[in-house]
Amino acid sequence: MTESQAVISAQPAASRGDTPSYLHERGPSFAPKHPLASGPVSTPPHTVDGFVKEFLRELNYGQGVPLSRSSLNDQYLALARTVRGYLTARWLQTATRRRQKPHKMVGYLSAEYLLGRQLDNALLATDLTAIADEALKQCGIDLDALRQAEIEPGLGNGGLGRLAACFIDSLATMDAPCVGYGLRYEYGIFKQTFVDGRQVEVPDNWLSMGGPWEIPHPEMEVPVHFGGHTERYVGEDGRERTRWISGWDVLGIRYNYMVPGYQNGVVNTLRLWRARATRAFDLHIFNAGDYAEAVRSQTFAENISKVLYPEDSTPQGKELRLQQQYFFVACSIYDFLKHTQPTDLDVRDLPERIIFQLNDTHPVIGIPELMRLLMDDYDLPFDEAWAITRQCFAYTCHTLLPEALEVWSVSLMERLLPRHMEIIYMINEVFLEEVREAFPGDELRVRRMSIIGDHPERSVRMAHLATVASVKVNGVAELHSQLLRDKVLSDFSEMWPEKFTNVTNGVTPRRFVRQSNPNLSKLITDTIGVGWVANLDRLRELEVYAEDEEFRAKFREVKALNKERITAVLKRRDGIELPQGHLLDVMVKRLHEYKRQTLKLLHMVTLYEGIISGEVDAATVTPRTVVFGAKAAPGYRMAKETIFLINSVAKVINNDPRVEGKLFIAFPANYNVTLAERLIPAADLSEQISLAGKEASGTGNMKFALNGALTIGTDDGANVEIRQLVGDDNFFLFGMDEPAVAELQAKGYQPTAYYESNERLRRAINLIDSGHFTDGNREAVSTVIGDLLYNDRFLVLADYQSYIDAQAKVEAAYADQEAWSRSAILNVARTGFFSSDRSMRDYIDRIWHIKTGS
Repeated sequence: MTESQAVISAQPAASRGDTPSYLHERGPSFAPKHPLASGPVSTPPHTVDGFVKEFLRELNYGQGVPLSRSSLNDQYLALARTVRGYLTARWLQTATRRRQKPHKMVGYLSAEYLLGRQLDNALLATDLTAIADEALKQCGIDLDALRQAEIEPGLGNGGLGRLAACFIDSLATMDAPCVGYGLRYEYGIFKQTFVDGRQVEVPDNWLSMGGPWEIPHPEMEVPVHFGGHTERYVGEDGRERTRWISGWDVLGIRYNYMVPGYQNGVVNTLRLWRARATRAFDLHIFNAGDYAEAVRSQTFAENISKVLYPEDSTPQGKELRLQQQYFFVACSIYDFLKHTQPTDLDVRDLPERIIFQLNDTHPVIGIPELMRLLMDDYDLPFDEAWAITRQCFAYTCHTLLPEALEVWSVSLMERLLPRHMEIIYMINEVFLEEVREAFPGDELRVRRMSIIGDHPERSVRMAHLATVASVKVNGVAELHSQLLRDKVLSDFSEMWPEKFTNVTNGVTPRRFVRQSNPNLSKLITDTIGVGWVANLDRLRELEVYAEDEEFRAKFREVKALNKERITAVLKRRDGIELPQGHLLDVMVKRLHEYKRQTLKLLHMVTLYEGIISGEVDAATVTPRTVVFGAKAAPGYRMAKETIFLINSVAKVINNDPRVEGKLFIAFPANYNVTLAERLIPAADLSEQISLAGKEASGTGNMKFALNGALTIGTDDGANVEIRQLVGDDNFFLFGMDEPAVAELQAKGYQPTAYYESNERLRRAINLIDSGHFTDGNREAVSTVIGDLLYNDRFLVLADYQSYIDAQAKVEAAYADQEAWSRSAILNVARTGFFSSDRSMRDYIDRIWHIKTGS
């Protein structure tokens, strides 16, 4: 193709389906009187020639370069915008159809959306992969090279954000009316690097090369207020009212991301908010020479959407987190009321139009915000506003850890959000009267249930506020929901047993099987036919093939190909060369003590110590590669020390000729969705070893099982349901269950007793403590060793021997590859339950009560 052929004529934007979505959001009165305004134009043709033309148009007139002079990033951006163009027409068609037949919708409020790369997902949803591949070949471009050019959006941290991304994918696939709301972090979660084995955080500037999947609407700004004070006044009707006189304001600028359903023509919206100053630049101050002061307000405002989860160990950090949380829910609720709904909406009908799902406690400040709008802007009395608000929210609790249930000091709330603090006091007063009526004379219960806590300082308990105001409260796995009812929120479940329910988490099979594991997907389709990607229950049809020797051989071939792929990825990405022929043992998740990465490490040190001491014949050891992937929160010292210890042990084991070919540890930095999509399909063994009663659910455990890894795990979170579904013979169970954990802790746990009575454990810990893995520097590991021996909050030493015994069973099972393959196939066949489509059906049936489809 010549350069002149690569430049094509321009076309009016309107004829290319670019009518802005905001022209259609408030009803016909906002649409221009033009034939194109009645609805979106047709989707571009699904042909190779049509795709080439659209791609070159974007390259020429979007990037301003001819093909012959375009960079890789130019080509990627042009490709992304071309695919986005195919989605845009469907997006507008979806909005038009829903506007014509409005139904109750979901506003999914989440501080995180861990989306992963968008290109492949969009190509899959539009069934354009083959066409795009051929079109690019005709232009002399390799689609795989453009895939690698894409930067993953840094909008989430871990399971919470990954779950939110799965859920909005499923809602689009089910044609459920939903808008996801969140923050457009400029830097998102940090990029993790290792320096001398220690974690170092650097900014993840994921927008540095452009954001082709977002559509900004700066003209649809939302004012957000902070600080100041409130004042009382008497209205014309003689009723006393309150107005909030803010101290400072920012603007919320919205960015729309399209969320396509799987090959169904439906495209929903993810709406993210960026903070901008109301007056970004002071020319007078600038001309006076004070350049920093001239842009001070801009810098101050933009800090709000700068970084995901700013370090909150300082008062300034805490305040910034609360600013973030209020900012995004204030923008989102305002957007729904003022921009998404018709202007003649009667707010008394709000519960028939919206249910806001609170994804953990981060968005809970939205409850008093809706109350403020109803009372102060819509002039409703408190009782009426409270009755409406209590029908508009539902709350998902994602934790069992008390420290993860957010609280905000009253003093901070009064300073930053004075009107909201007043409303919270009003809500609490009414609520505590309900408690006293239900449990007369029980003032201790009243104190426990109060939204306002007194110790160690007066503070707002956000989980309590969410529970009081929500129509439903759900946990995310059967065990988690039970513990939520029985322990974490037991007073509330006793008062409102009907309010509590369970929705076990799920993952999207589009990204985490079909997209991430094309080899397995092809084998499944060749075996049971098409349709399973949107109906994961059909994986049950694979069960009979577990007994088929030929199918087992093909299944092993898939696993081998996936191991080759991850080997190439880690070599290119991290310079890590994985040994071949090993059992691939994977533990990837956020670094937190309750997840017990130290237990996995002790197992590897035990294997290593046994070989180098001569007690174990190396020839009898199953070759094993362990891959860790984890980020530690910047202020989490023990997690960072654990990372250093893992890297220290890895450095020694990987370079000791005595265990060469037998043991290897890989810890690639900056584990993210993109790496997960390559690593999970290759895994043989999935490590899910949290202390029973601490992990809410987990979703990594589901992804591994769906991709044919066997699980070694405790009876915790969704592990319980995985084991029940796949069967005890296809799951390696170890450790105490939750009642046994509670009993041991009640009696008074003494970790040193386990250290002293278990020789293998003692030798493993002593080897670490000797400085063997840290060049003789015992001080470098003293924090971790001291914590294990004298604290061990998550009972690593108590579960050690059970874990070692279970790992011996793993080795014995892996030696019989036919039996292992049979178990792995049954894991795939029996875990279709963990589709996020099923999770969404549960939310729809049990909580939201919305309609899907037209």
